[in-house]
Amino acid sequence: MLHIVADAYDSLDPNGNITVKWDIKSWTPDGYIAVVTIYNFQKYRHIQTPGWQLGWTWAKKEIIWSAAGGQATEQGDCSKFKGSIPHCCKRDPFIVDLLPGTPYNQQISNCCRGGVISSWVQDPEKAVSAFQITVGQAGTSNKTVRLPKNFTLKAPGHGYTCGPAMKGKPTKFLTPDGRRFTQALMTWNVICTYSQFLAQRTPTCCVSLSSFYNNTIINCPTCTCGCQNNITQPGTCVEPDSPYLASTLLSSGKDDDSPVVRCTKHMCPIRVHWHIKTNYKAYWRVKITITNFNYKMNYSQWNLVVQHPNFENLTQIFSFNYEPLLPYGSINDTAMFWGIQYYNDQLMQGGPSGNVQSEIILQKDKLKFTFEKGWAFPRKVYFNGDNCVMPPPDAYPYLPNASAYSRLTLLHSLAAILVSLVLLYSHNL
Repeated sequence: MLHIVADAYDSLDPNGNITVKWDIKSWTPDGYIAVVTIYNFQKYRHIQTPGWQLGWTWAKKEIIWSAAGGQATEQGDCSKFKGSIPHCCKRDPFIVDLLPGTPYNQQISNCCRGGVISSWVQDPEKAVSAFQITVGQAGTSNKTVRLPKNFTLKAPGHGYTCGPAMKGKPTKFLTPDGRRFTQALMTWNVICTYSQFLAQRTPTCCVSLSSFYNNTIINCPTCTCGCQNNITQPGTCVEPDSPYLASTLLSSGKDDDSPVVRCTKHMCPIRVHWHIKTNYKAYWRVKITITNFNYKMNYSQWNLVVQHPNFENLTQIFSFNYEPLLPYGSINDTAMFWGIQYYNDQLMQGGPSGNVQSEIILQKDKLKFTFEKGWAFPRKVYFNGDNCVMPPPDAYPYLPNASAYSRLTLLHSLAAILVSLVLLYSHNL
């Protein structure tokens, strides 16, 4: 357990988590009606399509008579019921959100977005999702109701680990007229934390670098997210002009969330490229490009988090939304970028349209600004909350006057010495 907690710690968002709140609103003849709300308190990690699934194990022999705003993925064995058939009889149900366009009589507040939940910084109003269930065979008082166990959150993969349900202070609800508060009869909370190590065994993105002052492009390290192995494992990757691309996508299956990536040396679904474009007297300009090599997935509501010491002097950004993150108090060295709605908020699947880009202008700090020793490149990059692999520092594009110029100067000196020796030798003859 301590190992999981350590893996889940995020220095840029140390208090980030997903909290599940279970509020019993009223009693029924054999149980209760509860509203279950999922709050995403993570600054930059969101839940994208195909959305969340929330599961648990009942403590006794509870059933779900009905649901609104969500539905159980399986009904289970309800054969012993002769009259009304329950919505779900499984001992370990999984609930999913309903889709947009659901009839109003099946909706509740904060439901029906297909399980997509925004990050807290991108859109706090959509960083919450909820559903209502009517539970039977559960007890009809605070003393007889038992808390469910083994909560599981798939969002949509297996990166979240949920703690036990804990009784909390009853939630208060404001009536529609805004003049009265009602109170939950019983409330418990479940806290779920994310670990990239649990979500996937290999990295999902990498960073490449280039600059106007050096012709060398520093690509993502080879085999960052895996290695091409079409000999023993056919279908490891697909060439863009391959006639087998369509069949590979079909055979991968709808429930298989493994990426189908374009064949590259790095084999990552996502590449972030940082290019130092121009150097002005008082400003410098950077172009950021995010490329999707995954033929199987569109990334909705994507976001990018970058650490760089000059972000406190960020002057202008052209095609992304921007919000500074302040994980260390007043130190402004972390920026969050995401797409503009209806323009580039969706990173399309691999192909000609599978990229988004923007340029940013930063003001120079005369006391500490320099292009030397990789200062102009980011320290860390995160895509959709996952840490991207950076090139090794000694591979960063160097300044001509810092290395190549020095080597040329040394060659000129050696040539001059050689010429002097030849002239001296000729004079002695």
